[in-house]
Amino acid sequence: MNYRHAFHAGNFADVLKHAVLARILHHLGDKPAPYRVLDTHAGAALYDLDGPEASRTGEWRDGIGRLRDAAMPPAVAALLAPYLDVVTALSHPGALRYPGSPRLALELMRPQDRLVACELEPAAAAALAHALGRDARAKAVAIDGWLALKAYIPPKERRGLVVIDPPFEQPDEFSRLAHGIVNAVRKWPTGVYLIWYPVKERRGPAGLVETLVSAGIPKLLRVELDVGGRDDGLRATGLVLINPPWRLADELAVLLNWLVPVLSRGGGAGSRLDRIAAT
Repeated sequence: MNYRHAFHAGNFADVLKHAVLARILHHLGDKPAPYRVLDTHAGAALYDLDGPEASRTGEWRDGIGRLRDAAMPPAVAALLAPYLDVVTALSHPGALRYPGSPRLALELMRPQDRLVACELEPAAAAALAHALGRDARAKAVAIDGWLALKAYIPPKERRGLVVIDPPFEQPDEFSRLAHGIVNAVRKWPTGVYLIWYPVKERRGPAGLVETLVSAGIPKLLRVELDVGGRDDGLRATGLVLINPPWRLADELAVLLNWLVPVLSRGGGAGSRLDRIAAT
């Protein structure tokens, strides 16, 4: 794998993904029963935004950097609080740090909840284990994410969240992703699934949704954010959510309406939010 998330940590795609992840865990925490989080492509879990990789691209400045400096209406501030409170708590003057999905989840979990975070690349796997520390609620596993999707589903808990965030380096990644999700949902139909993807062309994301719909998976929510500007890099990102909490779509409508102008890099910025029913 050549992909290293340290170059992209805290960018606009992370903002969308992690804000939604935090909202899902907030809703899962409304009920006392424990839940399980499985992060299939966990990465290093904690990133130094002042480090050489993040400093080289500076992508975080147009992502979490803009949120940090923005004035928020109360409704937006309340929705983003679980996410931004973690980001703030992990940083201090002279050390600006940003959590990946597994560390964000760990910070938001309760004592009875559990996390399995999977990463195969050796350096990232070592960083992941270090970032999770000796927390008894969490386990870092050096395993391929696609194998993890088979090996750790279903968990013993009835409720939980599966985060699938592959690097999209292989030409068949969308197809592999779609079929892996279909098999996982058949084994654990009560879980919530958060699937991230880049929008570089329309065929892959459209095929992903079509496969899920054709498989009869109900309760699909598609979210996309396009920050506009030039097309010489990633300018749009998306999420497919399976079994989203019932209030989440309304919350995302509020967030997207505010995020588009705040994160916009130029003409063409916009968003979409689709509830998709299986046929």
